Amino acid sequence: MTLKDVTKDPDNLSMVVTAEFNAPVERVWQLWADPRQLERWWSPPTYPATVVDHDLMPGGTVNYFMTGPEGDKSHGYWRVIAVDAPHSLEVQDGFADDTGAPNPDLPPTTMRVVLSEEDGVTQVVTTTSTFPSREAMEQLVNMGIEDGLRAAMAQMDEILTA
Repeated sequence: MTLKDVTKDPDNLSMVVTAEFNAPVERVWQLWADPRQLERWWSPPTYPATVVDHDLMPGGTVNYFMTGPEGDKSHGYWRVIAVDAPHSLEVQDGFADDTGAPNPDLPPTTMRVVLSEEDGVTQVVTTTSTFPSREAMEQLVNMGIEDGLRAAMAQMDEILTA
């Protein structure tokens, strides 16, 4: 994978991540569509993810938790808004408590993933996270959302070549 760019735009309350993969679009799509593959990259390497529920249909939910080096668990969820397999996915991405209920103390984002082929070979992945407010964006960026996403996405190539 080549991480081409991470652009934060506070005026538009967004962060855009663009990456390229040397794999067919259908194969890259499986990184989101298959819960076992999602577990292998949807968290930084030191906080492996466990997907509990995976209903990747509009109106569906993906529930997961990440386990830290000390055994601590951070829970999260996706509320699936739209799916156009294998080209796009839109979800509300948020933090949860240990029952899977949204954590009201941490703001959710809207994440849109777009996959498209260029020259029939390379996949371009554009992930756009939209924040509910400038304060929410600053809070999540200060918590390390950008670094976490970079570390998580860096694991995708190993899965694609396995």
